[in-house]
Amino acid sequence: MHATSLLLPLTVFLMQAVADKLLLPLLDFTGPAAAEKWQAVNDGVMGGVSDGRFRITEDKTLEFFGTLSLENNGGFASVRTKPTDLGIEAGDAVVVRLKGDGREYVLNVYTTSRRMAFSYRAPLPTTKDEWTEVTIPLADFIPTAFGRRVHGLGPVQPDQINGLGFMLSDKKPGEFRMQVEWVKVARAEK
Repeated sequence: MHATSLLLPLTVFLMQAVADKLLLPLLDFTGPAAAEKWQAVNDGVMGGVSDGRFRITEDKTLEFFGTLSLENNGGFASVRTKPTDLGIEAGDAVVVRLKGDGREYVLNVYTTSRRMAFSYRAPLPTTKDEWTEVTIPLADFIPTAFGRRVHGLGPVQPDQINGLGFMLSDKKPGEFRMQVEWVKVARAEK
């Protein structure tokens, strides 16, 4: 009985917390030049043979697809924006509406850092053939280089962000496919 009486106020609090956030468009795929803002970067840069590609579909989604290979020390495929100012602010969360194949992808946030292969990343789970929305607070992104956590760095600084992307590096060779309808920012109302 006590747990039930606590559950209702907690649920109301969480619903209010979500309602207090504005969802602002960050990236969509509706414009004629949407594909020009993106590029594929795969493990071929390190000798691997994974084949990751993207296209803008007739339904105005970004489709990221291909084949992940572990051959030649490979194991990742990615697509990312070309450097651009995204206008992300402290306290924001990134919200992605996507449909996947049940694999866990990665959402990368790129910065102006001069470190090789550096990004802040967060897991991006998918449910096979279902549209879902995943919300990742900026504070939850982890600094990484070459797929490994970089210790001693603080959270990502919003004024340093100059791009984002999607990656598959789950060490499971084979075909993959994921669609993204949009990327938005959840921002506290001011």
